[in-house]
Amino acid sequence: MTGEPDDLVLEHLRAIRGQTGRMADMMHTMSVETTAIRQHLAGVVTIQEHDHGGIAGIKARLDRIETRLDLVD
Repeated sequence: MTGEPDDLVLEHLRAIRGQTGRMADMMHTMSVETTAIRQHLAGVVTIQEHDHGGIAGIKARLDRIETRLDLVD
């Protein structure tokens, strides 16, 4: 009878170890996915900054055209 509680404790410890291993795998997967999301977001921000620069250039040209044609209020 004294063997049963020890076996029960070992059984629980093995189950806990298995769950901990699965959780570690899930955390690693989440870390990789988070890194991929950050890299993608950085690319989106870079494109957005490039677009803002292009729009600012177009606005400056439009302002010059309006000034030359005396269309400025």
